[in-house]
Order: sequence, then structure tokens, then C-alpha cells
Amino acid sequence: MSGPSLNKLDAHRSIHDGAVTEGRDLMEVLERVYGEKHKKHAIIAARALLDHWETRTISHADSEEEGLYKRKLEENPDISHTLSMLKRDHDLLRILVKEIKERLDEQGVNDDVIDRFKAIYVLVQIHNRDEESYLLDHH
Repeated sequence: MSGPSLNKLDAHRSIHDGAVTEGRDLMEVLERVYGEKHKKHAIIAARALLDHWETRTISHADSEEEGLYKRKLEENPDISHTLSMLKRDHDLLRILVKEIKERLDEQGVNDDVIDRFKAIYVLVQIHNRDEESYLLDHH
């Protein structure tokens, strides 16, 4: 997901919005089957949601750090603090994904796993808004 689309607000926002919408929809499925005590289906839904956040959001974050962030820093060294904050968001997402994997393997789906998925969802929304505002709104 590197390339010109990362530099254009509308295209970048479209990538963000698609990932958030998919994540929300998968979360709704997970919460429904978990609430209905369908343990097997809850594990399947949780793994699908985990895969989603890894393949859509974490891989997107990797592309941003390797391309967009480096270019923005070259253009304006004064944004290093902003980029550090945005990278920290990415690190928090990676930590949450790792913790979810560990808990799923050890305990299956439980409230702790659901809480971490909700944390990812909220963090991604805040991060996307900030990233778009700080890096893309003026281009």
C-alpha cells in the first residue's frame, strides 16, 4: 500500500475508512457469536478480525513508516515529534495484536480479548484522524 495513494488525502482516507468499516463489521460478528456463547464460532471470528487488523492496518502502518513518514520528515524536519507520536500509535496496535494472539491461544475468546479488540478499533480511529490532519490535510 505504498505509493502515491498514501500521499493524497482522499485516497488515504479511503484506505483508512475501508479498514475501520471492515473491522467494525467483523467486531459486530465476534460480539454476537461470543454473546451467544458459540465458542467455536467466536474463535473463528476473532481470528478473522485479528487477521484483518494485521493485514489491513498493521501492513498499512508498515508502508506508512517506510514511505510516507520518511518523505514527510525529509520535507519538514520539524514534524519529527508528530511522526514519533503516530509511530507510537502503530506500536500500540502491534502490542494489542500480539496480546490478543497470546490470549486467544491460551484462553480462547473472553472479555479481555474483546476489550483489546475494542481498544484497537478506537485507537485506529483516533490515529487515522490525527494522521490525516497532521500529514495530509494541507496537500
